[in-house]
Amino acid sequence: HRVSSISSLSEAEAEALRAFGVSEELQDYEVKLTYDNLKSEEVLEAVLPQGQDVTSGFSRVGHIAHMNLRDHQLPFKNLIGQVIIDKNPGVTCVVNKTNIIDSTYRNFCMEVLAGEENMVAKVKENGVRYEFDFSRVYWNPRLSTEHQRVVQLFKRGDAVFDVFAGVGPFAVPAARLGANIWANDLNPESYKWLQHNCKLNKVESKVQTFNLDGRAFIQGPLKQELCTLLKGETSVHVVMNLPALALEFLDAFRGLLQLEPACEQNLPTVHCYAFSKEDDPAADVVLRASRSLGFPLENQCSVHFVRNVAPNKDMMCIRFRIPKEVLFCRNEEKTEPTEEPAPKRQKCDKSTDST
Repeated sequence: HRVSSISSLSEAEAEALRAFGVSEELQDYEVKLTYDNLKSEEVLEAVLPQGQDVTSGFSRVGHIAHMNLRDHQLPFKNLIGQVIIDKNPGVTCVVNKTNIIDSTYRNFCMEVLAGEENMVAKVKENGVRYEFDFSRVYWNPRLSTEHQRVVQLFKRGDAVFDVFAGVGPFAVPAARLGANIWANDLNPESYKWLQHNCKLNKVESKVQTFNLDGRAFIQGPLKQELCTLLKGETSVHVVMNLPALALEFLDAFRGLLQLEPACEQNLPTVHCYAFSKEDDPAADVVLRASRSLGFPLENQCSVHFVRNVAPNKDMMCIRFRIPKEVLFCRNEEKTEPTEEPAPKRQKCDKSTDST
């Protein structure tokens, strides 16, 4: 509490001071506070118009601070950006998202608010190093825990197919654990940095990389390898981290091995991500996954809450083993396939490998 005079101290407080040999005498000092003494919130409260919502939160991606400013803050965007640089050592670039994430390449348009226009970030996540052009690929530091959770489910020697691999947050650490990886991404930039990060972490010999549409990857490289893998004892995992669309790609597994003899052993385990705005997001994801597969997954799957991404919008991960009734189905009803948007689909270079 504020002490204006010795007499304002309680007897207990005065006794405590005497016990420590502190003189019962007040001294006046002048303390000069400068810009360096203020936190970013305090600076913004002082310089922005009264009543203005003060936002200083951001996601840190290497040297880049990524902000999501609201419309009423945009007139002050450059000022806000400079304050963020001044008050956060190591941040040399501040960017603001200017549109929603593109479902094709999972990146978004951004503008530099302050600092250098260097978008190539260097980050370390769960002991793994990554480098990438943040303006041209998808990277979310808030998914670090989720990446680690899923990778810990893999074991040395497992086969892991990463359908929407991005720059490698699942593929690279899984390879470091000793799993064998087939990693794919439609975005040419993600594909380039995926290969770069495999070399950066010295796991290029464990990762085969592809630049394909997700459906083409499932019905091409994944199908070809699966025919052999199911004859052995290797555990097979399929990661599908494209929350806006991944559930719609599950129908690619219908009849995928219809020309092969059916088996019940060692069927692939799928880890598929999805967004949900329903009151019961877990039930919603199970229902939508079941519809896409054409097979009921109730009591045959588990659903993990990943994070809340917006009011009434959750990111979930459904995990299940592909039913043999789906994988080896011979007379399935054909449905209109979902593809990653056509204008930017890439063809696979037949020489594509881990190099």
